[in-house]
Amino acid sequence: MADGSAIEWTDATWNPITGCTKITRGCDNCYAARFSERFRGVPGHPFENGFDLTLRPERIAQPMSWRRPRMIFVNSMSDLFHKEVPRSFIDQVFDTMEEADWHVFQVLTKRSSLMRNYLRRRYLDRSPPSHMWFGVSIENASARSRIEHLRQAPAAVRFLSVEPLIGAVGKLQLEGIHWVIAGGESGPGARPMNIEWARQVRDECERQKVAFFFKQWGGFRPKSGGRELDGREWNDMPLTFKAA
Repeated sequence: MADGSAIEWTDATWNPITGCTKITRGCDNCYAARFSERFRGVPGHPFENGFDLTLRPERIAQPMSWRRPRMIFVNSMSDLFHKEVPRSFIDQVFDTMEEADWHVFQVLTKRSSLMRNYLRRRYLDRSPPSHMWFGVSIENASARSRIEHLRQAPAAVRFLSVEPLIGAVGKLQLEGIHWVIAGGESGPGARPMNIEWARQVRDECERQKVAFFFKQWGGFRPKSGGRELDGREWNDMPLTFKAA
């Protein structure tokens, strides 16, 4: 767990799972894979196995020891709903999130139908907790089906991470969505983001009264292009929660 994060829209990260597999064009230049593979084969390093999917049960209870409220991005180095993660392990992660209700947990996935199905089962006869936010990644128009999966899932707060934005997303239907993050790709070989793609997402959020957060333009480094879109930063959040 990292107390502090360079990710602008969260306060900390918690990785009870690391490693993943690439499933869409948005994964092509995955920062987590690039970072992890640097340490493959280094004895004793947390990423000795590179970006291979790895369950880390010793980290399950970590948020319980953090008494100051934080916004926590869950599995910044993986995907909780990877098909090879046992449901029993996902249950343990959810048990911790539900108990540590002084935090806000932000769960983001590309495996949108698997998350939807899990949430439907878990919250079949009760309301989903308000401190647990669920989102899907959208990189271009071909990924918009994930939005409908998210909308079908029981959740108090639903959000989109339109990042890396590598193509126009087209018309967005944001009913039932509470927050949209947009940003460009960073790192070696980063694909440039067209300003009109970013404006289109922002304009849809403004039109449909959905909180909009512009994370970065991207480039070789995440901060290379700054965070301004049309002369200002966009830092809207879906709720008034702010960690101390």
